[in-house]
Amino acid sequence: MFLFLTAGLTLVLFFIVTLPLLIVLELVRLRNPVAASKVAQPVVKAGFNAVLFFAGSKVIKLGLENVPKDTPVMFAANHRGLLDAALAYASLPVQTGIVSKKELRKIPFLSWWMDLCCCFFLDRKDPRSGIKMILQSIENINNGISMFIAPEGTRSKTREMNPFKEGSFKISTKSGCPIVPVAISGADDIFENHKPFIKRATAVIEYGKPIYLTDLSDEELKFVGAHTQKIVAQMLEGHERFLTKNPSRVAERKAGAAEKDVEK
Repeated sequence: MFLFLTAGLTLVLFFIVTLPLLIVLELVRLRNPVAASKVAQPVVKAGFNAVLFFAGSKVIKLGLENVPKDTPVMFAANHRGLLDAALAYASLPVQTGIVSKKELRKIPFLSWWMDLCCCFFLDRKDPRSGIKMILQSIENINNGISMFIAPEGTRSKTREMNPFKEGSFKISTKSGCPIVPVAISGADDIFENHKPFIKRATAVIEYGKPIYLTDLSDEELKFVGAHTQKIVAQMLEGHERFLTKNPSRVAERKAGAAEKDVEK
């Protein structure tokens, strides 16, 4: 409960302290959305880093050197928990908008900052929203802003990923931008596995080497989502060594040991 309160208080203080800047950037956004986004992202990044710190979370960031600095990209990540966006923004080294679920649009202050960062709120039940998301994402990429998306479409409630939706990758195939696979582990150990409480845990976010469409075979290009998901799955396998002390992992080991004792 203490960590939940400290993380929540940090978020509230962030919104209060940054409110004057938010108002100024909203005015700038009317004339130049890209310029407003460039200023907003470092502020949001600092806010999420503070929230994760006061939540007692240790975040391991891997592969940042793999992210191209000279061209916008499509980041394609697995979806582990509600804190995935926080983990992403706390680590992203380039200007990026995130595709998020429409429910976050209802949260004041947070949604305003997300608007400033050129994020998109997706209605997963409305096909027209999906088309609009692709078009808006392509426009952002043409303006030099990368896009971060979870192609599973919804959070996986097990450690197995849901299939990546091939339609999401039209952002890349239509714009020609590279795809950077992103693997996230441990976000659910911070919150989902024991909500509404927050527990100290380690989370890992890893950026893989960019996938350039021109380097893919016809078969890989036809199923670029499945190809990207295989790479993410391989990256996730290397994360387990960082997560052994997380509460859910410890509980699983204890449960396994208890089962063995019963069998004996």
